[in-house]
Amino acid sequence: MIITILTLFPAMFEGPFSSSIVSRAVKEHKVTLNFINIRDFASDSYKTVDDTPYGGGVGMIMKVDVADRAIAHAKSLYPNKKSHVILLDPQGKQYKQADAQLLSEKEHLIFFCAHYEGIDQRIRTLVDAQYSIGDYILTGGEIPAMVMVDSIVRLIPGVLGKPESPIQESFSDPNLLEEPQYTNPQTYNGMEVPAVLLSGNHKKIEDWRKKEAKKATKLQRPDMIK
Repeated sequence: MIITILTLFPAMFEGPFSSSIVSRAVKEHKVTLNFINIRDFASDSYKTVDDTPYGGGVGMIMKVDVADRAIAHAKSLYPNKKSHVILLDPQGKQYKQADAQLLSEKEHLIFFCAHYEGIDQRIRTLVDAQYSIGDYILTGGEIPAMVMVDSIVRLIPGVLGKPESPIQESFSDPNLLEEPQYTNPQTYNGMEVPAVLLSGNHKKIEDWRKKEAKKATKLQRPDMIK
């Protein structure tokens, strides 16, 4: 997979993507990451990427002409790949695990990180999808892009050590959280690992996991239960 991130702050990605699973996926050539500065596509000597809104208002708005040139350039880097352009925006669709799964199957993802007070509405015509990671406002689209890239890359075949790992996680079933997990020590501060997990009875263990997953969902996320 190829991932291109259009941002005003490329340096923000250096830390999060220089370690852990994303870094390993890059080193193993399962993912190619590109970072492009949107400011490089400004047409004036001041590298202006925003302007005041027509009709008045507070804040600055990202310009459509700059965004258009940046997106077109990102697509031109891989002319033989089908590009899928994503706008990170509070008005976008709430991002879910099912979206991560679908996006992990794309050839070339282009993330456009919005900034400032907002964007020229016409930028929305340049993208294929718009996503929000929650009902709150961040400074820009960089952190949402990091979240989405991490969640997508780990689903690419071969990135995680065990193919079944993403299948057994919370939100893989859209109506259930993952069941509780335990490891050594068997006893800690008076708290015991459930006896059923030590029984070796795989049927009983599977039944226990399903029951506990439902219990955890009801307690932590009752909104998920249909």
